[in-house]
Amino acid sequence: MTAIKDAWGALGGRPDLVSRVSAVVCPDVLDARLPVRELARACVGACALAAAELGARRAGLAEVPAVTVDDGAVAAAFHSERLLRVDGRAPVSFAPLSRFWRAAEGWVRTHANYPHHRDRLLGALGLPADASAEAVAGRLAERSALETEEAVYRAGGLAVALRTPAQWQAHPQAAEVAARPLVERARLDAAPARVFAPPAPAAPALLPAAGLRVLDLTRVLAGPVATRTLALLGADVLRVDAPWLPELPDQHADTGFGKRSATLDLAAGRDTFEKLLSTADVVVTGYRPGTLDRFGLAPHALAERRPGLVVAQVSAWGGYGPWGGRRGFDSLVQVATGIAVTEGTAERPGALPAQALDHGTGYLLAAAVLRALTEQSYAGGSRLVRLALARTARWLTHGIRPAPNEGTPAPASAEGTPAPAPGAWLTETDGPLGRLRHVRPPVSFTDGPTDWPRPPAPWGSDPAEWR
Repeated sequence: MTAIKDAWGALGGRPDLVSRVSAVVCPDVLDARLPVRELARACVGACALAAAELGARRAGLAEVPAVTVDDGAVAAAFHSERLLRVDGRAPVSFAPLSRFWRAAEGWVRTHANYPHHRDRLLGALGLPADASAEAVAGRLAERSALETEEAVYRAGGLAVALRTPAQWQAHPQAAEVAARPLVERARLDAAPARVFAPPAPAAPALLPAAGLRVLDLTRVLAGPVATRTLALLGADVLRVDAPWLPELPDQHADTGFGKRSATLDLAAGRDTFEKLLSTADVVVTGYRPGTLDRFGLAPHALAERRPGLVVAQVSAWGGYGPWGGRRGFDSLVQVATGIAVTEGTAERPGALPAQALDHGTGYLLAAAVLRALTEQSYAGGSRLVRLALARTARWLTHGIRPAPNEGTPAPASAEGTPAPAPGAWLTETDGPLGRLRHVRPPVSFTDGPTDWPRPPAPWGSDPAEWR
């Protein structure tokens, strides 16, 4: 339970409440050389405890409901995008150009799941839009991994050179990451204490986020996991995307449970956004740091227009240091921070058994929002919470220690180990996207919800307005 205590402490929670958490330990899930199982258990457990704490506060309960975190449920949830089935069809995972490549010196990993990222990668390599994987491999073999990293970054694409743990520790971005806490928390103003509406007397479950409005400006994967969790807990979550940046269909199906989905041009539709903001309780952003500031979405600017708001931000590298403005994804953070070498070798890089940085950070982000809401009910103030995949990676590699007597697992392959048999953690739901086989929520506390209130809606199918 040490990792749960650490996560709860990073969230600012009362230490004594950790006693409300019990764990069902399954030593054969999320096997890795690094303590991935402990990280996953801690992130979900802390999220469930934050939900139970807020639920107790709103319902006037004398005691915070008991929390159970089951490793089997957590492992299934951390593989949710792999376990999804749409009308029996397996999801599309990584695109052909999202993978490891041999470079003239070292290895480089690219991310090109989105068409615009693929185009920028190929443009940086001087290749046509219809270039094959073989052509990319040939071009990358002509230059070093570090040269490719910089060239693709300048073109707005995504590529990261493989680094050992020692090489990452010598990087200036690593020093910036190490200097920050796992969860950054700040008070933005002196807004009065939040007053919650009382829970519905005949509510079928304890819903800590009932009646709260969450503007979801996130993509890929941590942010959507966080807002999916808030939707589970009763929030009215409206995801807003630019109309020219459609989400990957399977990813949208996996992370869209409980939400509505709208499109909005933040420049042309400024009045519409301001109307949404005027009654929002939470704004969650997951774009590259600074990208949304020009639309008036910097934390202090949001709080000035909507006092009492909770602003939650998640990024790959953190909004600071030489890489603060760079794009990034879980797979790339693993490669840069030495995780891929730890899970394999410098000659044959590996990967974590799930996109654990994404999922873990997502549950911590939801927990940080819930804790901010609880704190507001006592002390007021608009709140800012920030997390970064690289900071979660730092916690995994330097902060968590494996539980004793659980053995030393074998390394994972470059694409991760197969997902464990999910057993009872899968269910099926019919909806506008078809028949979905999906993972049940891993967040569990006494009298809490056990499933989302609605299946995912088609991308962009809802109006940009609150219900």
